[in-house]
Amino acid sequence: MPHLRDGFIVAKVGLFSRSAIRRHAILTACSLNSMLKAQNSQMIYIATSNPGKLRDFAAAASQHLILSPLPGIKEIPAPAEDEPTFEGNARLKAIYYSNHVPGEIVIADDSGLEVDALHGAPGVRSARFAEDHNFHAIEPLTAQPFSAQPFSTDQRNNLYLLSILTGVPLTERSARYHCVLAAARNGHILAIGHGAVEGEILSTPRGANLFYLPNEHKTMAELDIQTKLSFSHRGRAFSALLRALQSHLSQPRITDND
Repeated sequence: MPHLRDGFIVAKVGLFSRSAIRRHAILTACSLNSMLKAQNSQMIYIATSNPGKLRDFAAAASQHLILSPLPGIKEIPAPAEDEPTFEGNARLKAIYYSNHVPGEIVIADDSGLEVDALHGAPGVRSARFAEDHNFHAIEPLTAQPFSAQPFSTDQRNNLYLLSILTGVPLTERSARYHCVLAAARNGHILAIGHGAVEGEILSTPRGANLFYLPNEHKTMAELDIQTKLSFSHRGRAFSALLRALQSHLSQPRITDND
C-alpha cells in the first residue's frame, strides 16, 4: 500500500514525486535501463498524468513493475473517446498511445458511474452527464449544498443525478463505479481488466459525495485514504489486468531500433 514520505508516493513499484508527475519527468534512458536491470523490473507506461489514478494503480501493482506516466502525454493530441462502452474507450486509447512509445506496454483506462435504475447511465458519459442534458443548477437540490455557487462540473453532475432519481426509493438506487483497463504494445491489445465497487446513491450528499457503501456505513468521500484504496475500482481493474497480462511481462521488448 503506498504512503507519503518526503513528498513522494511510495509503493512496491517505486517512487512517484507529485511535482514529477505534473511535469511528466521521465528518467533518462541510461539510468532507467540500469534501474530495470538492477531490480529485474519492467516499465509500464500509464496514459494519464492524474496523480490519483497513478496512486490507485500503484496500490494494486505487483512487484518488479515500475509505473510511469506516458512521456509528454499533455503534448499528444487526445483521441476521440466516442465508443459506447468503457472497454471500447480503454481499447482505443491504449492502442493510440502505445504507438507513441514503440516496444513498450501502455495502459489506458475508462471509468464512470453506472446506476441500475437508469439502465447503466451515466456510464461513459459520467464526466459530461449534466452538460449532455443541458442541466444548469440554479439552486441546490439538497438541504445541505455542496458548496457556494458557481457549481463545479462534479457538483452539476451530482445535482442532475439527484434530480432524475427523485421519487426512486433508496432500495432501488443500486449503483457501481466501474473501471476498464486495456494494455497495448505497438498498437495491439495485450489484455483487458475490469474492476467495480458496488454501492447505492444517497438522496443527500455526505462528504460532498452521493456514493454510499452499505457495509462501511460511509460514502467514498468519508473513507480514509488507506481504506479508499482497498475499495478502488481502478485498483481492482489493475489487479485483473496484471493477471491477464502476466504472460507478456516476461517477453523481451523489441523496438524498431533493435
